[in-house]
Amino acid sequence: MRTGYKPVLPRRSQKGRGWRIILSLQAGEGAQVTQPGNNKRRLVRARPRGFCAGVVRAVEIVELALDAYSSPVYVHHEIVHNRYVVDQLRRRGAIFVEAVDEVPAGAVLVFSAHGVPPSVRDEAKARNLRVIDATCPLVTKVHLEALKFAREGRTIVLIGHRDHQEIVGTSGEAPQQTVVVDSVEDVDRLQVPDPERLAFLTQTTLSMYDTEGIVTRLRERFPKIAGPASDDICYATQNRQEAVEYLAKEVQLVLVVGSSNSSNSNRLVEVAERAGVSARLIEDAAAIREEWLEGVTSVGLTAGASAPEVLVEQVSQRLAGLGYKEQNDFELIREDVRFSLPPELASK
Repeated sequence: MRTGYKPVLPRRSQKGRGWRIILSLQAGEGAQVTQPGNNKRRLVRARPRGFCAGVVRAVEIVELALDAYSSPVYVHHEIVHNRYVVDQLRRRGAIFVEAVDEVPAGAVLVFSAHGVPPSVRDEAKARNLRVIDATCPLVTKVHLEALKFAREGRTIVLIGHRDHQEIVGTSGEAPQQTVVVDSVEDVDRLQVPDPERLAFLTQTTLSMYDTEGIVTRLRERFPKIAGPASDDICYATQNRQEAVEYLAKEVQLVLVVGSSNSSNSNRLVEVAERAGVSARLIEDAAAIREEWLEGVTSVGLTAGASAPEVLVEQVSQRLAGLGYKEQNDFELIREDVRFSLPPELASK
């Protein structure tokens, strides 16, 4: 029997603490651990990287649902924003849909990790669907905060990308009281009914650097604005961004494994570029272009929170074949976070 876990958030890393070598990678014959600083071609892989606890939970929910139910299992939107993961689940029998009305009445429907607005839940209930909720618990936290602020009569300033599924879901909790901003310029143009009855919330997968500037400007314009009890940007997003920030100091090029529609993967590219190093988002090993590597002796590698480790290993193997045989991992912070499964699947 599976048992649920309460999330245990890792202690935040301290700026300037440096890296700690943890293991040698078997990415090709001759792979060995080396310390940074020589002229040999080397690959440095950041830790933490790849799947976060919310993604692990969401993927496991779909896999367990496929095992548990003989009828087709439908998934509302991509379960996570990664093509490889979605394709693997589709091969197992999952059917991905964009709208609830595509699901036959009475069928099993899984909500994606990004969450849904109440209107989608209501529609699923009206169609008598058997709903399994794979919304990340940290996204659910933001939904609950939105409800709280709405009940207090506040206008909610939701920081994020307007078309992202997470923002669509969160803003749906109080659509008449929510305004979405994604830049300091948006804040400068913002007009609200009552500047003293205001609160802000944040998409969980944003760049912590860009968000900091937006929040600072909000507090300057609206000194009485309320905020969440704790940071909305999730621990995994922050950890991966901090790891890339350190990684950028050690290498000439950073490769980020992730899909183009993955918000957190795109933010990792931005963080690396902000740190002054060239960075590329790649779907898989085949996306690497050899001209990127001309004159490059040190490559950094990480992966977005929805990218599986198998893709990182394939990229490592491709780079080993291109001469980057000296490969090592550096860990900035160790993560030990697990989220409980929905009750209907916890005993599967």
